[in-house]
Amino acid sequence: MQANHPRSRFLLFLAGLAVLFALHGCAGFFNRDAMRVTVAGIEPLEGQGLEMRFTVKLRVQNPNNEPLDFDGVALDLDLNGRPFATGVSDQRGVVPRFGETVVAVPVTVSAFSVARQAFGFATGDVPNKVSYAVRGRLAGGLLGGARFADSGYVDLPMNGASGY
Repeated sequence: MQANHPRSRFLLFLAGLAVLFALHGCAGFFNRDAMRVTVAGIEPLEGQGLEMRFTVKLRVQNPNNEPLDFDGVALDLDLNGRPFATGVSDQRGVVPRFGETVVAVPVTVSAFSVARQAFGFATGDVPNKVSYAVRGRLAGGLLGGARFADSGYVDLPMNGASGY
């Protein structure tokens, strides 16, 4: 078949059109705003041996015009720039378009992480504020889900200080 044959040109035109539509469709995925994820609460769970367990509740906000389906959550929690807790959940759900949902993820804190943080407090390496960072992923969807991150500080009460 010759390249200038009408059927070949038509097939080439269709292939080019398909590529344009595919690129246009993918552009919608790449223009998504990042999920806004904040820690909404932490509740204790029963641990095993020397480990501690908590349920971390994440408020996930979707600032996009399309809902986000997810099938699983993974997260890491750092305190003062050091790894502290990790967790996963097979929870499924949907964050509605321009909406929000709360996702509960059980996390485990190893005895070593607790000891490292306690040592930091005991040696005075930790100021009156503790920094935290949460990062993770809502799994699922066409592109594998959405990554998220949040960070901030928690004020600690001062021991016997006048508050200055």
